[in-house]
Amino acid sequence: MVNGIINVYKEKGFTSFDVVAVMRRIFGQKKIGHTGTLDPDAQGVLPVCLGNATKVCDLLLDKDKEYIADLLLGVTSDTQDMTGTVLQERPVAVSEEQVRQTIDRFVGKQQQIPPMYSALKVNGRKLCDLAREGKTVERKPRDIEIFSIVIEEMDLPRIKIRVHCSKGTYIRTLCNDIGEALGCGGAMESLLRSRVSSFTLETAHTLAELEAHFNQEWLISTDSVFLNYERLTAKNEYQKAIDNGNKLSQEMVDDCDFHIGTYYRIYREDGRFVGIYEWTKDQNLKPVKLFFES
Repeated sequence: MVNGIINVYKEKGFTSFDVVAVMRRIFGQKKIGHTGTLDPDAQGVLPVCLGNATKVCDLLLDKDKEYIADLLLGVTSDTQDMTGTVLQERPVAVSEEQVRQTIDRFVGKQQQIPPMYSALKVNGRKLCDLAREGKTVERKPRDIEIFSIVIEEMDLPRIKIRVHCSKGTYIRTLCNDIGEALGCGGAMESLLRSRVSSFTLETAHTLAELEAHFNQEWLISTDSVFLNYERLTAKNEYQKAIDNGNKLSQEMVDDCDFHIGTYYRIYREDGRFVGIYEWTKDQNLKPVKLFFES
């Protein structure tokens, strides 16, 4: 089984699940998962986890992301982008300075109401399925944070923006809300995810590239997700405790200035990654996620 993460460039026309299906065929294994849904018309970075790396899918979902979006002012649609039905068209009587000032107000911590056309579930049903049935249900606002919005190009009524944001942010909704704040409406024309945490466009590979020739160097090690945690090595005489998933005491690993609640990367003496452990008030390293690379 192949273990690790591959930075895939998802192209238009593919769903995130399509990408996983193709990857399963390429690598001949079922244990593969993606790290955050991209709409079929969106493209860009989609880290895909293989083998024991699927255990970090949820961790990558929590990472910050960056998008490049084209916003068209003067149009409102049911999907908040141009793939849906246009509901209203209004004149765009705003200046570039008004646009800049309005966009600046969307930077920071805030609450955002998820769109009806999304994969979120309410009472066990996807919002998008309800929307296709013509139903609208109440959605709870979610806490998000927009770290920055950079205007890359402006040729009204079109604006290209680069958005650095937290997990759970819908760029379609951001475009819609900017348009409403300007009084003319707005819809997203296109979306490119340019970064997920440390995974960037520059290191992403298309499915066609992966099918034609998989380069082992494209496989990113599972432990790369945790490089911000201090690395420790467990001593060989305590391998049985590691294999059994037991807690590790201080003498079982390298000398370290431990801090309660801090996570550490644990490796075997031969360099194989074991997993993430937390130093507890009981003066032990408690397993948080184990990978047992073979």
